[in-house]
Amino acid sequence: MIDHLGINCTDLARAAGFYDRVLGVLGHRRVMDVGVAIGYGTDGPDFWISTFDGVGPNREVHVAFAAPDAATVRAWHAEAVAAGAESLHEPRLWPEYHPAYYGAFVRDTEGNNIEAVCHTGDS
Repeated sequence: MIDHLGINCTDLARAAGFYDRVLGVLGHRRVMDVGVAIGYGTDGPDFWISTFDGVGPNREVHVAFAAPDAATVRAWHAEAVAAGAESLHEPRLWPEYHPAYYGAFVRDTEGNNIEAVCHTGDS
């Protein structure tokens, strides 16, 4: 159900130093770094820390739900918007994460950044 989870940080370097240490004790490591976001896991990035201009502590939570394919990501995005969510990013490929990463992002009715993602590309 959950593909990955992300939290926002006011000081990404400080947070990265903390999570490098504490997640290392549990056998996890930094597996991806895209500048404003760092992904941790064992095989792939399951837990993310990130920052952006104007971020405050505990501003929003990011949860990505697993979808079986791109058609389902598109249907999920349409349903989320119809249910009152704000579209943050239309469904598309996100090659900066990996070549087959296909996702869509909305802000839910509580202000959280919610995503549907599949790892099979655009089909």
